[in-house]
Amino acid sequence: MTKIVKLSLITATTLVSVANATPPEDRNPSVRQAIQSVTQQQAKKLEVVDDFRHIFEEAKVSGNIRAMYSRYSNDNDVNTYATALGGQIKYELAKYKGFNAGITFATTHDLGLASGNRDEGKRNDALSSTKGTYTELTEAYLNYAFEGLNLRVGRQLIDTPLADSDDIRMVLNTFEAYIASYKIDDFALMAGHLNQWQGTDAGLDNAWVTIGDNGVNFAGLTYSNDYVESNAWYYNITGADEGNNAIYLDAVGSYTFNDDVEVHAGVQYLKESELDNSGVEANIYGAMAEVIMGGLGLNIAYNKSLKEKGKTSFSGFGGGTLFTNMDTMILNEITEDRDAQAIVTGLVYEFNDFSILYAYGDFKGDANSAGDKSHIVEQNIGAEYAPNEHLIIAAILTIDENKEDATSTDFNDKNFRVLVSYNF
Repeated sequence: MTKIVKLSLITATTLVSVANATPPEDRNPSVRQAIQSVTQQQAKKLEVVDDFRHIFEEAKVSGNIRAMYSRYSNDNDVNTYATALGGQIKYELAKYKGFNAGITFATTHDLGLASGNRDEGKRNDALSSTKGTYTELTEAYLNYAFEGLNLRVGRQLIDTPLADSDDIRMVLNTFEAYIASYKIDDFALMAGHLNQWQGTDAGLDNAWVTIGDNGVNFAGLTYSNDYVESNAWYYNITGADEGNNAIYLDAVGSYTFNDDVEVHAGVQYLKESELDNSGVEANIYGAMAEVIMGGLGLNIAYNKSLKEKGKTSFSGFGGGTLFTNMDTMILNEITEDRDAQAIVTGLVYEFNDFSILYAYGDFKGDANSAGDKSHIVEQNIGAEYAPNEHLIIAAILTIDENKEDATSTDFNDKNFRVLVSYNF
């Protein structure tokens, strides 16, 4: 079976061959992470040289060219749309005595003739900022590796439970950070400090945004083999807006019954304790289960957030890590001052170079102290064509319905996106 990047609930690579379970670390337990996997690139293997002069001769160039159309429709608001063209290019030096360095430029530009009129409020600014253009040095780092140790300083790409790339539009998130990691056998340890970030979630009108008052300190331990992956992470997030000490735990396992049937199951827990009167305090539990039968995958996920009076939860810097996260809706949107829960079910079918996805999410929040309830339903309908490892054509329709208030401009949207990406 040809290896492709999938828009699916199953995994970022093709379905496994017979008698081999999908490694848990390769899986995408949420719809949002599955959608993000469409644009993710495989890192190129770097050459190791024994002469400093050769680090440039053996350097690697990679990147992508992508175009995206995105339209928002809302019966209670102005409809907006935009078409953008852009991509990224990365230049990474060969390794010399354990050292190497890399830089990445990302850019995106609205195509005026294929985008809404900004003066009339019809331009979708999520692709290229309110200025219609965005160009930034998104990575610029120095790296050192020795056996299982890896040290990286500078602007870089990271993916952790509460700080991640969330690459579902034109510009992914990257971070100015100092990170150390160490891998031995089935264990991996990571620790670091985040100063700033940029990307779609940080806002494209301000290139690099300071994180908190004194940044974020974090550490994580992962254990993984062919059948199970477990994570334990700690974050110290400073600042009056999101300040909290967060603990995140999860475990996801895989089991193959026979040549055609494979199952996955997982649990997770997020505990956030308020700092600096930020209003962030949370206890969130989750579970997921999935069965794969040939080219068909069926999935169900559940998250429950317990009420913390007058407090809310924080999803992190990026797309978040909850099993029920969807393209637009995440449980954190409705957790303030109430018990809240989410149930997401979905299916994916893969045939040849095509895959299709359908997911349905029901997000309910009990009455808060003011007596207000919340009930949002989201549907994600997606399709992808990936004839080879370079070309990807994908489309997704997201439908949000506010069951408590059909006249609201919030969560009564339809978003339709088409992506064409060529990776090199």
